[in-house]
Amino acid sequence: MCVHKKVTQVGRAMLMVTAGLMAAGLLAAQLHAQSFILSQNGKSVGKANLSLKQAAGGFDASSEVKIDMPDLKYNFSNKQILDGSYHLRSSELKGSVNGTSAMVTTIQQGTQFLMKINANGQATNTPLTFHPQSVLYPDFDPGALQLMLYLGAARNNRDIWAIIPKQAGSISALRIATDADRQGTLDGVQIPVHHFTVTLDTTKAEVFSSPRNELLQAEWSDEGFAIVRDGFKLTPPARPSAPPPAPAQPPAGQQGQQAQPNGQAPQQAPQPQQ
Repeated sequence: MCVHKKVTQVGRAMLMVTAGLMAAGLLAAQLHAQSFILSQNGKSVGKANLSLKQAAGGFDASSEVKIDMPDLKYNFSNKQILDGSYHLRSSELKGSVNGTSAMVTTIQQGTQFLMKINANGQATNTPLTFHPQSVLYPDFDPGALQLMLYLGAARNNRDIWAIIPKQAGSISALRIATDADRQGTLDGVQIPVHHFTVTLDTTKAEVFSSPRNELLQAEWSDEGFAIVRDGFKLTPPARPSAPPPAPAQPPAGQQGQQAQPNGQAPQQAPQPQQ
């Protein structure tokens, strides 16, 4: 193959990548450090931050999370190396949960990710199936959510995967559903807000982003947790939603056995994941 033909093919490939990034709103000029407040049931319980910087051949991403609650002391730092399309090449995650420290490194090796977990004096090495659009996905990490939004914008929210740094490590598909746009204010300026419902195994999150695919807010309603970017406020609906229907009344003579909606017994609220 002649040199001229090789150069032409490389040029076309670069144009395709650039066009994809422009269509997804991923230009480097938009990248800047962001800070977030973490809350549970409306009460502030911690902070997080996120930074994306250009580096040789791609980007360096770093994020930090700290939660300080009576029953949950959770903090970590996550440093990642990404290629020019935000694909994960390697990461180093350091943190602790209620005093137990751990370090997780993840590296792409050929057709797999190799995850190494050091915790409780033991090291575990786990090979994981390689998917190009994969995001390292610690709990409440704004970096994971931001990279998910960027990859989703470039891939129409299809074929996005989460690398989960728990137990021995695993990888699962992220299901991203597009909901109706909302409204909000960022630093006092009204903006349209994109809304997505993200499901990972049995966990569901409502994620909100700007028109440039920047993370603004995420909510985990089952646990009551939320992460909100500094300066952002989601505008409530114009009309409140209709109240839920009243529970069905038990047959006469069974008034002492009040039925629950859908015939289910009362359930305790789930505990935060650790």
